[in-house]
Amino acid sequence: MRLFLHKLFHWEYWPFQIVYIPIYFLWAYYALRARTIFFFNACDPTIKNGGFMMESKMEIYDLIPQKFYPETKLVKEKSPFDEVEGILKDSNIKFPFIAKPDIGLRGSAVKKITNPEELKTYHDKADFDYLLQDLIPYEKEIGIFYVRFPHEKHGKITGIVAKEFLIVEGDGHSTIEELLKANPRFEFQLKALEKEYGNQLKSILAKGEKRNLVPYGNHARGAKFLDYSHLISPELTKVIDAMCLQIPEFYFGRMDLMYNTWEELERGENFSIVELNGAASEPTHIYDPKHSLFFAWKELARHINYMFQISVANHKRGFPYLSHKDGMEQYRLHLEQSNKIVNF
Repeated sequence: MRLFLHKLFHWEYWPFQIVYIPIYFLWAYYALRARTIFFFNACDPTIKNGGFMMESKMEIYDLIPQKFYPETKLVKEKSPFDEVEGILKDSNIKFPFIAKPDIGLRGSAVKKITNPEELKTYHDKADFDYLLQDLIPYEKEIGIFYVRFPHEKHGKITGIVAKEFLIVEGDGHSTIEELLKANPRFEFQLKALEKEYGNQLKSILAKGEKRNLVPYGNHARGAKFLDYSHLISPELTKVIDAMCLQIPEFYFGRMDLMYNTWEELERGENFSIVELNGAASEPTHIYDPKHSLFFAWKELARHINYMFQISVANHKRGFPYLSHKDGMEQYRLHLEQSNKIVNF
């Protein structure tokens, strides 16, 4: 009941189908204007389906200059495990590293792999293509939303979200499980953490000792999102714009970055892209607990308006919308893929 009430009075935990109710009407309005519900296909033309569904992360990485993201390798579903070992051996990726679905959903099936046995377990269980990705050596993570209209030479940052990982700090006498239960945000993740860590959650951390239980900044996996949009600056905008201009036909989306210090990031130093998302990107700074649901609706509407305008402009340049038949087939495949990784 305590967790239910916490969820009830904190909209950030509500199902997105509920949060998005007003946005569905806005989408319908834009769909009528474009004469298709699949107008997003033209938003980022070099990304499959504009990056709204069934887009391959590996294909997106291949659009980005290598210097901006960690070494990443694709493993095809049902590949013999010795091929996976060969891919790893021929790369510079070392344990520990990240394994994640090539076509993902909100951080599902993302796991830190620390040894060959864990990799074998992940591989045997995965009924989807997945990626092996080198760990990024920076501790801080943010999401930056970028928008550029096709007729413009330069884009802009429309929002920044900072991410606090699911980290517990010991007091010398409480178990990790007890520390998790002391924080509703963390307790929501308890069942998933029990599956992953088992009896390790019964361990007692020394006073001041910290343990990062989910080493990636995903809201659905317990990370806290904070609105850092006030830190948008001409220096940062120049760095992000210069990078995005090197990604062919990229106009709209959110990139998740890890970085060392803010000063270095504004100089374009010591940062790396974790992932880049297209038309399905959310302005995730809305999930800062300080923001109201009305603020979220305003920001969602603002960004969907950007996406619609960019899609229409690109359509006029010759980039097609997705046909209704193809769009429905892609949506069916998206539901199948989502079911696979959510139940991984």
